[in-house]
Amino acid sequence: MKCQIFFPTRAQISKEDQDVYGSALSFKGKSLKEATGEINYGASFLEWYAEEARRIYGEVIPSSSKNKQLVVLKQPAGVAALITPWNFPNAMITRKMGAALAAGCTVVIKPASDTPYSALAIGALADEAGIPPGVINIIPSSIETTPVVGKTLCESPLVTALSFTGSTHVGKLLLKDCASTVKKVSLELGGNAPFIVFNSANIDRAVAGAMSSKFRNSGQTCICSNRFLVQEKVHDEFIHKLRESMKSQLVVGDGFQPETNIGPLINAKAVEKVSKLVKDAVLKGGNVLFGGKQHDAGENFFQPTLITEVQSDMLIYKEEIFGPVAAVLKFKTEEEAVALANSTRVGLAGYFYSEDISQIWRVAQQLEVGIVGVNESIISTPEAPFGGVKESGLGREGSRHAVDDFTEIKYVCFGGLD
Repeated sequence: MKCQIFFPTRAQISKEDQDVYGSALSFKGKSLKEATGEINYGASFLEWYAEEARRIYGEVIPSSSKNKQLVVLKQPAGVAALITPWNFPNAMITRKMGAALAAGCTVVIKPASDTPYSALAIGALADEAGIPPGVINIIPSSIETTPVVGKTLCESPLVTALSFTGSTHVGKLLLKDCASTVKKVSLELGGNAPFIVFNSANIDRAVAGAMSSKFRNSGQTCICSNRFLVQEKVHDEFIHKLRESMKSQLVVGDGFQPETNIGPLINAKAVEKVSKLVKDAVLKGGNVLFGGKQHDAGENFFQPTLITEVQSDMLIYKEEIFGPVAAVLKFKTEEEAVALANSTRVGLAGYFYSEDISQIWRVAQQLEVGIVGVNESIISTPEAPFGGVKESGLGREGSRHAVDDFTEIKYVCFGGLD
């Protein structure tokens, strides 16, 4: 599916849509550069699964009986419901849809109420590309009707598989609703990603990784670094270099301006949540070294923020921030860092920086997450499995493994072959 993308200017967008976009007009938190990147990222999943559709293999099992032949077939699960979030309104659809279509399923897409236009654009492009009617179906909904639509998709016997990306709380509700029809369910839920910097780390690389992992999409991704755990020996150096990088590199403002790389949060409620987390940290002894409050660019903007002296009893340590706030905690030993990293009921992504190969292998195995970045902060790609452990979800997206969520295994036993 090939398409041309035309970005509107501010003058071409109606006053009503300007209000929807927010004061920065930056694609719900994305700068123009990030929005373009997400379009390419989303298209990469369609390209991957267009090729992967040819490699959904069955198998032949050697039989213990001479007169039998045992064969395993992988067949489409049927109709797949895809419920997607607002933070990557294009790629979160194509990552699910690509796998489902490759498996031979039809899809019903329920995009987030904050960002329905990307889904509708994908539907228009699918029609232009010649996808038959009924293969890709889209149900936009308001915030008020979303629970009803979601429950209907979960409970309908016509829907045989459901894939959801969003909060752990909502994921649990959907999983419960799907129990009535015992359908296949895949869930990509919330995270609380640790970002560990060991004494052996290359600090400049660690700072660069922290910048890209923490502040991408204004901190509004499920795999954003949430808790920065920094070992004592390199703590002050890391903090100093991170603060200087934030001061010199982060530009908050209008997403249509090419220099902007920090746009608004999704809505006022998101700003309220981030403000609450920062205030709680300060009340409990946190030290704000940079930022710390709402930005004057508009009501949905929050300043890029750096907080040190973070403790495990602070909300900013316990909860997923989903905003441009880096919260730093100092640790002494490797064992302490791993224990802190794993001290949560979620386990989506984790990052650490180290130049010690033995330490790298130990920590990579011990982190209780589904995705690990070792000396690397950009970890999502169509070829690799994406998903979490514990309360961060079920199943995997991306890679050949994602197709399994949309297929059923059928065992066929051929007898009487003597």
